[in-house]
Parts: sequence; C-alpha cells; structure tokens
Amino acid sequence: MKKRNRIAAALSLATVSLATLFAGSAMAAPVTYNIDGSHTFPRFSYSHFGYSTQLSSFSKTTGKIVFDAEAKTGSVDIVIDTKSVNTGFSDFNQHIQGEDFLDTAKFPQATFKSTQVIFDGAKPAQIEGLLTLKGVTKAVTLTVTGFQSAPHPMLKKPALGANAFTVIKRTEFNAGKYAPYVGDDVRIDIAVEAIAQ
Repeated sequence: MKKRNRIAAALSLATVSLATLFAGSAMAAPVTYNIDGSHTFPRFSYSHFGYSTQLSSFSKTTGKIVFDAEAKTGSVDIVIDTKSVNTGFSDFNQHIQGEDFLDTAKFPQATFKSTQVIFDGAKPAQIEGLLTLKGVTKAVTLTVTGFQSAPHPMLKKPALGANAFTVIKRTEFNAGKYAPYVGDDVRIDIAVEAIAQ
C-alpha cells in the first residue's frame, strides 16, 4: 500500500513538473510588435565637402519586430518610404529624390530585413540583416546603442524601443554622385518604437 502511494505521489509530481514546463514555454512565446510610425525616425548623415556633417531623415516608416526575451531571439522587418525624405529644405528634398541619389520614382521604398539578432545578456546588441536601397541589397550590421522592453505607460500594452546605427558606402548602392567630395560614407541611425499587436 505504501509503495502504491509513493508511485502515485511520484506520478503526481511528474505531472505538476510537466505542467509547469509547458506553462513556462507558453509564457516565453515570441511577441510581435507593430512599428509606431509617430516615434520611429531613420536618419542619415554624411560629410558635405568637409564643411559640415549634413543630417536628414525620413518621416514615414512601417514594419514589425518580433521579440522573445526568454529565448533571446528576435527579428526586425522595416520599410522606409524614401519619398518622405526631409533634408530641411524642400528644393533639396527633390534633389535627393533624383536619379543620382535615392531615385524615388523607381525605388519608393528602402527595406531592412534581419537575418540574426545577437544578444549581450538580456538585450540585443547587434542586428545583422539585408538593407535594400535603390534596388541594391547588401548585408549590414546595426549596432544597438539603447534598448528597452516594458509596458507602455499610456497605451497599457507591451512595448519596446531601440536606437541603432550602421555605416554604408553610398557608391555601393548606385548613389555615389559627387563622391568622394561629398562623403561616400553615410551613417544611418534609427530611433524605433513598437507596440504589441
């Protein structure tokens, strides 16, 4: 009788352990976040004949981020409307959209699709992926300089945000007019916020 009770207790304990394991797995499921276009701004900067560093931005960005804090995995899919470029001067906005640079008539979007997210502890440190600009796709690595995942205090939903940057050569994307006098190296920074679906 005692042996039967011990077996029953062991089976009961095993059942509880499996239930806890499956519950933990469910809690660790990846979460999909929609990019908040009102708080997401890609920017690019470059040397202008050595006189100054020019800074411009894009005002329309969409996409999704998938993040699993427990598994330390994620993915990033960003779409930038290149016609939303803002240089601070309307005539120059049109100039940058021309064939020699962004050629937005043929290529109205730039995209970034991650291939790997590299973590340092609990936070993403680098995001490797493919940048497509002006119809050219190149592998780039975004360095993450800031990251937070926490409930949004106003929307009362899970949210995350990050700052990241990379440096590309515009000549490699068929946008090298006036290089090297106007800098070939272009730094791309992105401030991104996203809200859980």
